[in-house]
Amino acid sequence: MIALKEKNDAQPLCPHCTQPLNEVWFRELRGFLGKRYVYFCSMCRKALGVSHRKGFFMG
Repeated sequence: MIALKEKNDAQPLCPHCTQPLNEVWFRELRGFLGKRYVYFCSMCRKALGVSHRKGFFMG
């Protein structure tokens, strides 16, 4: 098992441009049956990930 430890003194790096992630931008993606969010680096604007789909009845 891998331990989970909170580190507030460490700065994550963007996997694309290797710059420190001081800010993460997001944009809402809307579709017919729900919405998602795409998260991206504020420096190079490359995608870091996409949220799970929220269904039509879940808001």
